Amino acid sequence: MKQIRFLDVGWTYQTLAPKMDAAAKRVLESGWFIHGKEVEAFEKEFALYTGAKHCIGTGNGLDSLELVLRAAGVGHGDDVLVPSNTFIATWLAVTRTGANIIPVEPVESTYTMDPDKLEAALTPKTKAIIPVHLYGQPADMDPIMEFAEKHSLFVLTDAAQAHGAVYKGKMSGTLGHAAAFSFYPGKNLGAFGDGGAVTTMDDTIAENVRKIANYGATVKYEHDSLGFNSRLDEMQAAFLRVKLDKLDNWNWTRKTIARIYLDGLADTPLVLPVVIEQTQSVWHLFVVRCKDRDGLIKHLADHKIETSIHYPKAPHKQGAYKNMAGISLPISEAIHREVLSLPIGPHMDEDDARRVVEVVKDFF
Repeated sequence: MKQIRFLDVGWTYQTLAPKMDAAAKRVLESGWFIHGKEVEAFEKEFALYTGAKHCIGTGNGLDSLELVLRAAGVGHGDDVLVPSNTFIATWLAVTRTGANIIPVEPVESTYTMDPDKLEAALTPKTKAIIPVHLYGQPADMDPIMEFAEKHSLFVLTDAAQAHGAVYKGKMSGTLGHAAAFSFYPGKNLGAFGDGGAVTTMDDTIAENVRKIANYGATVKYEHDSLGFNSRLDEMQAAFLRVKLDKLDNWNWTRKTIARIYLDGLADTPLVLPVVIEQTQSVWHLFVVRCKDRDGLIKHLADHKIETSIHYPKAPHKQGAYKNMAGISLPISEAIHREVLSLPIGPHMDEDDARRVVEVVKDFF
C-alpha cells in the first residue's frame, strides 16, 4: 500500500533537480552570497507576481511581520488587533515590538478574522490590524480595510500561507498596506531553508523595512536607527526563482485535490472548509473539523495516510502567553480542539486524493 505523505519537500527538488542544480551552481560560481543579483531578481519577480510596487526579501516570515510593524511605527504602548486563531508567529511579531495583542475571534466557518468583531476590540491605543490569510484563504478584506480607514489604522496582512491567493481580483500581497510572506520549506512557495519577504505599495514602508532589516542603515556603516540583520539568502532566492515559475501550476493541483475532498466528503459528519465568495484559496492546508479527531488520525495512519494538526493549541493557551491564559476565546478554543489537516500538495495526484476520501468515509 502506497504511503500518502502529508508533506514532501524533497519532491520539489526531485521534480526540478536540473534547474535547482543550475541555480545553485550559478550562485556558487558568482562568489556573491549576500544581497546579490539573485535576491534583486527575485524581489522584482515576486513584486510583479503579486502586483506590488515593492518586494523586500527577509530572513523569515516572523521577521517580515516584525519589520513591517516597526516600519509603520508600531511599538511600546500600542495595541494591535490580531486573530485569536493563527500560528503563534503572528502574535510573537507584535510582542517583539513591545506592542500589546488584542485578540479577535474568527468567523467559525472560514477560520479567518471576523470583521464584525473589530469594533468591540478597538481601544484608544489601537494602531494596527493583522488579518491572517489562514490555510491559504484570504481574510475578508473589504470590511477590514473600511474599518481601518475609518479609524486610521495600519493594516498588515499575514500572507505566510497564501502565495498566489486572490481576493476580489487582487493578489494576496496587495490586500493591505503591506504583506508579510514566509518561504519556509513547507509553504506553497517554499525555499530549502528559511526565508521571507515583505510586499507593499508604500514607498516609505518599503524604505523603512529595508533600513531596519539592514542594521538600521541605508548607507554602509551609517546607522540612522536601531535595526537588525534579516536578509533573504542569495542561494534561497535562486531556488525561489525556479519555484516561482511553477507556483500557479502547483496551486492548481492543490485546488483540484481540494475539490475532490469537498465533493467526496460532503456527506460525512466532518465540518469542511468554506471559501469566501469571490475568493480563490490556494489551499496551503485542507483543514476539517472532527469530533473524534484522534480516532480519525489513527484510522488514516493505519491506512498509511499522514495528517497533521494546525494548530493543536491556541496562542493564548501557550506557555509564552501564560499571562493571557485566563481570557476566554471560545471560538478559537473549539476550533483548536477539533481541527485536522488532510494531506494536500503538488506531490499528490487525483488518485491519492480519492483514496483519502474513501478511507475517511470508511471511518464513519
